Amino acid sequence: MAKDISRRNFLRGGLAAAAGVAASPIILPTAAQAASGRELCTLLDLSKCIGCEECVSACREQWQPTVPDPVSPMPRPFPAKVPVQDWSGRKDVSDRLTPYNFLYVEHLDVPHKGQEIELHVPRRCMHCLNPPCADLCPFGAGRVENNGVVHIDPEVCLGGAKCKTVCPWKIPQRQSGVGIYLDIMPELAGNGVMFKCHRCLPLVEKGQQPRCVEVCPEQVQSIGPREQILAQAEALARAKATEDGASPDKWQDYVYGLTENGGTTTIYVSPMPFAAVAAAIEQNHAASAQPGRGRAARAKQGGRKKKRGFGGRPPMGPVEDVMAKADNLSLALVLAPVAGLAAGFTRLFGKKFKADDGDSKGEAA
Repeated sequence: MAKDISRRNFLRGGLAAAAGVAASPIILPTAAQAASGRELCTLLDLSKCIGCEECVSACREQWQPTVPDPVSPMPRPFPAKVPVQDWSGRKDVSDRLTPYNFLYVEHLDVPHKGQEIELHVPRRCMHCLNPPCADLCPFGAGRVENNGVVHIDPEVCLGGAKCKTVCPWKIPQRQSGVGIYLDIMPELAGNGVMFKCHRCLPLVEKGQQPRCVEVCPEQVQSIGPREQILAQAEALARAKATEDGASPDKWQDYVYGLTENGGTTTIYVSPMPFAAVAAAIEQNHAASAQPGRGRAARAKQGGRKKKRGFGGRPPMGPVEDVMAKADNLSLALVLAPVAGLAAGFTRLFGKKFKADDGDSKGEAA
């Protein structure tokens, strides 16, 4: 017998599910958790990157097949102003972040000391220490592991895009027409699933390296405990500052990710101050928004029209600590138990639906 889930059945199931998860551990916002000191961190030495994009290819090969194709026809959300975002027909796009592309390389010509220096910057999720995407998700889909990996649970996410709204870099990207919302309320309960880099969490949990780290021919990235990586970053940045003719005490000018958004577990070190890098990225985005202008934009980014700093191409300027704001921290504390219950309910509901659907298929067979 085919399984038909009505709104009445959904609400009835919701009461039972809520009761079942009421005794479950509540997911606290990261700001309220004790620091584990076990975060893994990556260090990217931009002076080594040659822009070959082997990391992009490896990431796509490994994880693109894990992102499902949407249903057809795709449910139209209500209200109609909620955007439907479908990248399933553009899986070949690799010059920005999409639901099917978790990593891309920003190719730059950076004006510095009267010269233009070619620089290549791999971009993906920064994996913040105190990520607003996880702390402020009302459905509890955002997670922070003890190893520092920030990820979105696709079995819980309803595609509401709160994570993208609060992310300083607008990293998560939505694929409509996929996910648990299709089994709950296709018109009202979201619009898909949000996707982003999860730092190869399934591999890291087995003691393996992320694919982007493993395949890089120039060993641009290093990965290890955050304290160790920060020490390496400081030593490298001091050397870069000295080579650039600056005082070694100015080493933090050559580092990105150390304090941005309260600190991240993705640390970049550049051969020139990041103010110059950020300006070059801004220039690149502005040029690519106007086809025909900008060598780097035309030759390396395709010259497609894009909004500056958005649309999956994050900026790299200064970022304040989003969760340091009292209203955001208060909201996180309020959302914590609600998000925990919502996550538990959604997961249980999804498993129940899959089990029932499997039984109905078995009966039909």
